[in-house]
Amino acid sequence: MSTAYAPEEWKDLFVAMAGASAALAGLLFVAISINVDRIVKYEGLPERGLEALGLLLAVLIVSIAGLMPGQGHVALGLELIAITAALVGILLAIPVSLGQFPEGVEPPAYYFASRWAIRLSGPLLLLIGAFSELFASGGGLYWVAGAFVFLTLGSVANAWVLLIEILR
Repeated sequence: MSTAYAPEEWKDLFVAMAGASAALAGLLFVAISINVDRIVKYEGLPERGLEALGLLLAVLIVSIAGLMPGQGHVALGLELIAITAALVGILLAIPVSLGQFPEGVEPPAYYFASRWAIRLSGPLLLLIGAFSELFASGGGLYWVAGAFVFLTLGSVANAWVLLIEILR
């Protein structure tokens, strides 16, 4: 079987991503606690913190699933589908708000599209990877590696707003 579908061949990536996502989640908590008074003043910003945390936790949970010994590509594919479904359910339940824009200031035309692109690009790649892993066709865990990148970038983008942009 190709390396793309053999979870045991990806152990180092899963270990690295578990550690990195856990560390970033800790830093996110610190960032939120530093600006908590400002964050709660604006509708939608606490939700961005939850979104950022959810994206990082998805990386952590996928990494844990990938590290379980003795499982084949079918089991991991099914686990990834379940994790992705839970993540998408959570993300769809978190509203995208305009509350962080001062009254009378219109958000850029691309605001909602960019917010949804940040939210769903990682989960979409994860879902592709899940089905690819399940059926051992189409690239497998390479898609999951791409999902890790986009999930982490989405989380960091939200953290940036909560830590830096809120001070402007």
